[in-house]
Amino acid sequence: MTSALQHRQATFLRGHRAEWIALLFLLMKGYRPLARRYAASGGEIDLIVMRGDTIAFVEVKARGLMDNALTAITARKRQRFSRAARAWLSRNDWAANKTWRADAVFIATRRWPRHIVSAFELEMR
Repeated sequence: MTSALQHRQATFLRGHRAEWIALLFLLMKGYRPLARRYAASGGEIDLIVMRGDTIAFVEVKARGLMDNALTAITARKRQRFSRAARAWLSRNDWAANKTWRADAVFIATRRWPRHIVSAFELEMR
């Protein structure tokens, strides 16, 4: 096995574990999961959760340091994320009368997860 392949596998596993940690953290805060790893229109949403009348499209970022996690959501990522959110909403018309937002959960080594409500603006055009 090449080191590049091992690195990709380790990154995949770290991301998968971070998504589970984020989901458990959000469950403890009263959110109900609607979807995990939703992919459409060239974008992916790690978690889609709901609490009350609010649907949160959640990006999960795992890094060694919290500061690195905070800067990991690029403009390109936000565009692709928003495309996937629009696709999900178009397939779930029951969600039209809900409030939508883009949240983020940051995971760093030996730190509590950090949930940022409305971490960035969804591009709904």
